[in-house]
Formats: sequence, C-alpha cells, structure tokens
Amino acid sequence: MSMDGSVTSTEEILPPTIQKLMKGYNKYLRPFFGNGPVAVGMSLDIASIDTISEINMDYTATIFLRQRWTDERLCFDGNKSLSLDGRLVELLWVPDTFIVDSKKSFLHDITVENRLIRIFPNGTVLYALRITTTVACNMDLTKYPMDRQTCTLQLESWGYNVKDVVFYWTRGNQSVSGLDHLQLAQYTLEDHYTSESEAVYETGNYPKLIFHFKLKRSILYFILETYVPSSALVVLSWVSFWISQSSVPARICIGVTTVLTMTTLMMGARTSLPNANCFIKAIDVYLGICFSFIFGALIEYAVAHFCTLHQPNSANAYMYGQEMQEREDEMNGVATSIGNHTLRARKREEMLSRMGSASNPIPSESKEEINSSQPQTHCTKCMSTARQIVRCLNCCKVENPHYIDNYSRRTFPLSFIMINLLYWTYYLYF
Repeated sequence: MSMDGSVTSTEEILPPTIQKLMKGYNKYLRPFFGNGPVAVGMSLDIASIDTISEINMDYTATIFLRQRWTDERLCFDGNKSLSLDGRLVELLWVPDTFIVDSKKSFLHDITVENRLIRIFPNGTVLYALRITTTVACNMDLTKYPMDRQTCTLQLESWGYNVKDVVFYWTRGNQSVSGLDHLQLAQYTLEDHYTSESEAVYETGNYPKLIFHFKLKRSILYFILETYVPSSALVVLSWVSFWISQSSVPARICIGVTTVLTMTTLMMGARTSLPNANCFIKAIDVYLGICFSFIFGALIEYAVAHFCTLHQPNSANAYMYGQEMQEREDEMNGVATSIGNHTLRARKREEMLSRMGSASNPIPSESKEEINSSQPQTHCTKCMSTARQIVRCLNCCKVENPHYIDNYSRRTFPLSFIMINLLYWTYYLYF
C-alpha cells in the first residue's frame, strides 16, 4: 500500500534483484523444508540492565538480538550484501524466537521500528532487533545484602521443535557482548557464560539457548546505611552504664530512645524487600542482634534499679557482706564440730570391734555411743547440703547493685564484639 492509500503490487515496490528473489518465495515455509532442520545462530549485545528488583524478583534489560540463518531460496549473484528496510521483514520467513521468562517486552519503534534485515549472496540472512524486556529472576535472599545472584536470559522457539529448527550461539561465550562496560547501581558482574539446551514440553522438544550472568551485591551502601547506624545505637545504649542509678529519667530516656530508633531503622530496612517471603535475611539477623543488645541494656537498668530498692544501700553493702560471711563461717564451724565428733565415734567403734569377743561383750555405754553416731552422721550430711544451698542463694543475691553496671560495662561490649566476629565470618566465608 502506497502513502496515498492506493494498493500497489510487490513488483512495483521492490527493486529488480529483490523481485527476482521474491518470485515464488513462500514466507510460510521454513528454509530446507523437508530436508532437515534449519540452523539459527544467535548473538546478544547487552545495551543496559536498567533495574534489578528484589521485590518483584526480576530485572529489566535492553538488548540487541541478532539471528542468522541460511535460506537457500535467497541466494543471488554478486559479492555484496543487500541491506533492506526493516519493514520488509514481513515478506520473509523469520524464526519464531521468544524470551521464556519475560514478563513484558517491547520492540523500540522511534523513529521507526528498530529492525535490521541483511541478505548475503550465499542466502544467509541477518535479522537484528532492539528489545527492552523485563525478565523474571529467582533470587535467594538469605544472605542479603552479602548475596550473590545468578540470573538467566532464555531464548526458545515457540512453534518449531528440534526437528525443524536448531539454535546455537555463534561464538560460544563470546556471543554476548557489552557487559564489560556495564554499570549497575548495587551490583558488580562477576561472571557470565552461555549454554545450549532443549525445552521439554508435552508437545515436543524445542531448542533453547541460555545466557547466565552472576551478580554480586555491593555491600558498602548497606554498611553506611544500616550496619553503622545500628551499631552506633548499640554503643549509645551502653552510655547508661556510666550514669548513676539514681538518675532514673536520664537512663530511661536513653534506653527508650534507642529502642524506638532501632525499631524505626528495622522498619526502614524492610521497605526495599518483599513484604511476604520466607527468607530470614542476613540483615534481619544483624538488626535483631542489635535490637536485643539495646533492649538488654534497658532491662539491665530495670534489674539494677530493682535490686537497689530491695537490697541494703551502698553504704551498708560492706557490712551486709561481712554479716553473710560470718553466718557462713558459723555454719561451717558447726558442721566441722559435728564431723570431728563423728570421726572419734568411728575410731572408738573400730577399736571395740577389734577387742571384742564372745566372752567380752561390748559395754552398754559404748553401744549407745555407737548408735548415737549414726544420727550424727545423717545430721552432718544434712548440714552439708544446707550449706551448699545457702551458697547458691548467696550467689543469686546481689550484695551491691552497683556491681551490675560494672559487670555490664565489660560483658556487653565483649559479647557484641564476639557475636560480630561470628556473624561476619559466617556470612562472608560460608
């Protein structure tokens, strides 16, 4: 159809060389029909990878897809190729290639449809397209943001099975170009390679080409955005250990403020991730650790303040400790005296048993003393058990509540450092 809307025959539009090629050409029949499959070579040029979304688990890329095949019906004399207008593709047979995991795709059409057709004298056809596509990529976010993802771009034939069409990469792993100059926002490209396969469906086996590329997330952004602020909040919560226990408003203010700030930070870290998923991510583990330490610092003051109210004050703490020590020494003395008396009774019993005979019975006084030693032995065991129980109770009691802050000044930082070492070692090297 011409520009004014009149219908014009194909012979009047095409030059003589193309008219000769198109004479008797049937675009509905593939090349080598009935004589084996047609081989279609593929190559890609990655123009850009615009976005990689963890929420939707997909990526958007703009690619140049080039396909080559030989059509024996398009051979002509000469040594130069023919470059045709992309709109003439409607007159030729082309492979029915599609992107397997594509969610949405479109062909660029500014200022005209970005398609290229080039025919070589031996009948080879080069067909190039410029496509922007959004492709699904299954991601494992358990180590986020120290994760590595492997995404793919899969090309298949829609209607022609392996008996009709065969796909292959024209230059192996070198068939995909443009990645060396690619700049990504949060990722660095670690590796890429190509592979060939077959897609098995109920209707048959279809040719498939797969392009794999591995991405490593850049963690510096998350260190500055999440890890450093959360660690700083933990350190800030430790300031309360150096504030007097009598300054209730100051310590409560620090504890509550750090807890609320940490909660806000945790909520902000989840905004860029799927709301409903089964992943316990590395960043969630770290934020949970920081929240536990901050909340633990607040609980520590509650325990210390409670002990201050229910234990002797700090002025009488030393006298209280001396009194508890005297009670324990007194109990130890009672148990020791009972033990010595029992030991003497045992020695006397052994002496009488050696000297005793059928003619010399044991005196009644000795028998009574021997029998009385058995209750004393039982009493010794009871006193020893009671002494152990008292020691355990004394360990649970806080003689001076100010010691709780002194212990916390050491145990909280050391524990946080040890947990950090284990955390970073596990997620970076395992």
